[in-house]
Amino acid sequence: MILLTGASGFIAKHVALKLLAAGHELRGTVRRLDRAEGVRRSLAPHLPAGALARISFVQADLEVEAGWAAAMEGVSALIHTASPFPMGQPKDEMDLIRPARDGTLRVLRAAQAAGVRRVVLTSSVAAILSDDRDGIADEGDWCNTDLPTTSAYAKSKTLAEQAAWAFCRDKAMALTTINPGFVLGAPLDGEYGSSISVVRRILKGRDPMLPLIGFPVVDVQDVAEMHLRALERDETAGKRFIAANGSLSMVQMGRLLKAAYPTRRIPTRQAPALLLRAMALVDPAVRGILPSLGRIGQVSNQRAVAEMGMAFTAPEAALRASADWLVKNGQVWA
Repeated sequence: MILLTGASGFIAKHVALKLLAAGHELRGTVRRLDRAEGVRRSLAPHLPAGALARISFVQADLEVEAGWAAAMEGVSALIHTASPFPMGQPKDEMDLIRPARDGTLRVLRAAQAAGVRRVVLTSSVAAILSDDRDGIADEGDWCNTDLPTTSAYAKSKTLAEQAAWAFCRDKAMALTTINPGFVLGAPLDGEYGSSISVVRRILKGRDPMLPLIGFPVVDVQDVAEMHLRALERDETAGKRFIAANGSLSMVQMGRLLKAAYPTRRIPTRQAPALLLRAMALVDPAVRGILPSLGRIGQVSNQRAVAEMGMAFTAPEAALRASADWLVKNGQVWA
């Protein structure tokens, strides 16, 4: 039995799909049990007959102790994907850091108490990239959480991952982390999180221009495949694996989407920094990106290619898959 935390999440549903298709027995955690049926409905069209019978659900919340001991009963491995990902900067950074770090430790303590020794953790390239370092980053790099420009989200992912490594070393648990970039691709349902929301915002033409920032990009199906390979390959234990395949700036995204949808009012010009700082006074999403202005993160995926045999989807294709899904499913104006 594999325990998958945060099973209703964008990445987690794709991970569940990969695990079930590979024949694994799966238990998913959700904060409310009434969300379980929605996850089943999202997975069902993509699975062979009978596969859906191999997933069950339990209620558990990262910020509450209750439920985690029961969730771990009979579990042989843990895939921990649950963590908050906001569109903007919270007023208090601890609102992100606390559930990410403390929640991860809460889950790991329950796993250790139940005798679970194998863990795959969904981290982020935000735990690798750092504003005080240029060039191409790899799995040996860490975000500097002491910098004043480091976002609350980057701090939350870094501190949660570092806490997981320390705990698992101390308790002799075999940990692998998957560190995705900006996760795009087609969602399985209407709950798709902040990354796809950025594509939706560009498609809707809400902004006249786009900021000079960029991210390492990865398709969600590749991220899910890496979780499966990490779980099934013991030699991945003790290692971090970056999930990304090149970077795209927001301006590049706008231009690619405009080429795909020429009749839509899609921004393609770069916004002056002064304009963005003015917009940030009234728009939390814009305020959240100010620390990253002028930076386009670059990471290496060579470990995933060499040691997992990954062949990644092109970032342009991942972007187009997100946009096509949003248009097809009425998430942007026609």
